Amino acid sequence: MQSSISFTSVLPALVTLTGTMAAVWLAFWLAAFGLQRWSQRKAAEDRFSRPAYWLNAFTGFLRRATGFAAIVIATLIMLHGVGIQGFHRITWDELSAWISGSGLPILFILGSAFVLIRAHAMLTRSLPGMLVPSRAPLAERLDRRKRIETRGRLARWIVTAVVLAIAGVMTLQTLGFNVKPLLAGGAIASVALGFGAQNLVRDFISGLFFILEDQIRVGDIATINGKGGQVEAIHLRTLSLRGLDGTVHIFPNGSITELSNMTKNFSYYVIDLGIAYKENVDGVMQRLRGIGEELLRDPGYKEKILAPLEILGVDDFAASAVIIKLRIKTVPLEQWNVGRELRRRIKNDFDEAGIELPFPHLSVYFGEASKPVAHMAVDSRANA
Repeated sequence: MQSSISFTSVLPALVTLTGTMAAVWLAFWLAAFGLQRWSQRKAAEDRFSRPAYWLNAFTGFLRRATGFAAIVIATLIMLHGVGIQGFHRITWDELSAWISGSGLPILFILGSAFVLIRAHAMLTRSLPGMLVPSRAPLAERLDRRKRIETRGRLARWIVTAVVLAIAGVMTLQTLGFNVKPLLAGGAIASVALGFGAQNLVRDFISGLFFILEDQIRVGDIATINGKGGQVEAIHLRTLSLRGLDGTVHIFPNGSITELSNMTKNFSYYVIDLGIAYKENVDGVMQRLRGIGEELLRDPGYKEKILAPLEILGVDDFAASAVIIKLRIKTVPLEQWNVGRELRRRIKNDFDEAGIELPFPHLSVYFGEASKPVAHMAVDSRANA
């Protein structure tokens, strides 16, 4: 038997591998297409809840399973039916002996680990839809969803790591390896890690407390160590924050010394409204209450507002304006939408009522020594 591999010897194996995978993939596509048509029909009949989510989850699981099966089947066909020059050609007797020996337990272990990981991922991703009541207030729904999604990500990470570790140890044991030295080495490595990677351990412990104490959740708007943005991911070691300009800031959990969560349970939108000194303050505040009541009755904003507009009163006498401070309580993440709409309505209402919203300006006075050009022209014509 030759020890070199030529393109001519590999070509039949590659053709067999490609053809087998294409056939299995075509079968998957037909199955996914049939499932999609069936789910659309059931959704139209109102007999199947959340068809899009479950269809995507199941077809994703089916795609990975069939892809793995295609690779295994094509590899066995290639090694048995075609062979590659320079490699041992597997016979049916050898294949059946391997399957009846350690092959079947290994396939069962790996298949079970794959199914467990995917099933747990599908379950945790569907938990917000199952545990968040659709008729609950908007603030409660948002709070529960963020809390469930954040803890679900942590659970997926832990379950995946544990299942893969157990599957790896069981596979090595099935292949005849002595796993006791490996486990003992892992314990020694853990002790060494505790002494040599204290920052890493600190990050993990901090991340665990962030999640368990519900200090911050995925989707919250927060300021961390002077950087503001929306929380994209919370891992046991790091926390990712995306700023308004799209920049992603990544913080090791152990280095977070200052955290301000702007969307925990509820939010306030605060306005420092400046009006001209000539305006009647009591009359302006009465109009503001009317604007707040009108906004609260609006169907598009009623569910987002938790309390009527609060007029805190005159807050400051500025250089060219009287400052009235007001705030409105909203559900998390909605304070900016509600606040912008409130400002728009205040501006339009004040324009209609003739209430002046002052802006910085400069008054210029010309004395006798320096008359305006128009006055000088009038004086010259009068003298003429």
